[in-house]
Amino acid sequence: MQWTPLDTDILLAGILSAVACAIPGSFLVLKRMSLMGDAISHAVLPGLAIAFLATGSRDSVTMFAGAAVAGLLTAVLTQWVHRAGRVEEGASMGVVFTLLFALGLVLIVRAADHVELDPSCVLYGAIELTPLDRVTFLGFDMPRAVRDLSVVCGLNLLVVVTLFKELKIATFDPDLATTLGIHAGFMHYLLMALVAVTTVACFESVGSILVVAMLIVPPAAAYLLTDRLGPLLVLSILLATLSATLGHVSAITLPALAGYASTNTSGMIALAAGLLLVGSLLLGPRYGLASRALHRARLRMDVLCEDMLGLLWRVEERAGNPSLENLFTLMAGAIEAGGVSRRIAVRKLVRNGFVRREDGNLYLTRQGRQKARTVIRSHRLWERFLETQLRRPAERAHESAMQFEHVTDERMREALEETLSPGAGGSYDVAIPDEPSSSEERHETD
Repeated sequence: MQWTPLDTDILLAGILSAVACAIPGSFLVLKRMSLMGDAISHAVLPGLAIAFLATGSRDSVTMFAGAAVAGLLTAVLTQWVHRAGRVEEGASMGVVFTLLFALGLVLIVRAADHVELDPSCVLYGAIELTPLDRVTFLGFDMPRAVRDLSVVCGLNLLVVVTLFKELKIATFDPDLATTLGIHAGFMHYLLMALVAVTTVACFESVGSILVVAMLIVPPAAAYLLTDRLGPLLVLSILLATLSATLGHVSAITLPALAGYASTNTSGMIALAAGLLLVGSLLLGPRYGLASRALHRARLRMDVLCEDMLGLLWRVEERAGNPSLENLFTLMAGAIEAGGVSRRIAVRKLVRNGFVRREDGNLYLTRQGRQKARTVIRSHRLWERFLETQLRRPAERAHESAMQFEHVTDERMREALEETLSPGAGGSYDVAIPDEPSSSEERHETD
């Protein structure tokens, strides 16, 4: 890979556009209005056409103003259709942006003899050409797109940092915001204005595909990684930056490996963002598929271990200490678990000091007996409660108690005891010995 100053300019433009989109996009994702960015990116077309027809000029300022007005109009009309017509918000977006997009096409056809329109530029921009259009800004020579995107990115950061509390409350609970004296409607349209300005600023450089991708994908990936707004914004910015970097590096390295001359940077940035979203979906610490699967597996193993302890307690109460083979035979009829899971559970109980193996038999340690007693106590309390208070048959009460015993803490056990006590009109009769039986006394050496 040969890196040039042109690559630096392209990468900088990509990072600025990605970050500028990710900041307001985080609030769009939280407000469940992710498609608003798509709507605005399509609806700016009539603004561009009207600005040209009215002024006869393709000056950047004129085009920017026309597109920004069209973007704001999209947000206003979407909200109006949603409220006045009682139309679902996603449907109202679809109605408004398709109508405005169609109007833009009609106007473009009207001005087709005077306007050079490249559909590919509209779709995925021309970020590779941004280094060619240069200006001097603050004494530095830079691409015009970098200057514009720096201003927009700074504006978004300034608004979010200054009005963080107001935006946060208005995003999660508009009614509470109004009660606290925060104008929720103003905050909504301020956010829509930021989205419109950002979309227009990025549209020429990176095209509609990357604008929509950066408005939605990094915030959505961050949403899978955290439940707090502040970290979500930071993660959105980091993921957007990483997407732009990986996308451009991939655009100049991967095609050569595959035997191609080059590929589009904007498309690769969007692809990189999608891959990061897939990674968050799979490996997120709380909502990731792998993390949830691991959590469920650990929960099932904890339940199996508690069931084993309870079964060992019952066996010791009645017949002494079982061998491993006898325990598995008993478990086959009492606990739904495969042989591999049972052996893993036994190893875990031994490793944690709840059970010890000696002469081919299994023995509850003092710590294991205390844990087993807690499980059995919870089970019997729930059985008694379900039978006496809810009038459930004994066999069904046993099945339900098998589920409840694993989620019962000490406070809940005390509440059950109080409910079942004779003073409360109950019939509390759950006898669980504190001391080991004679067989336990013979084998307890820990």
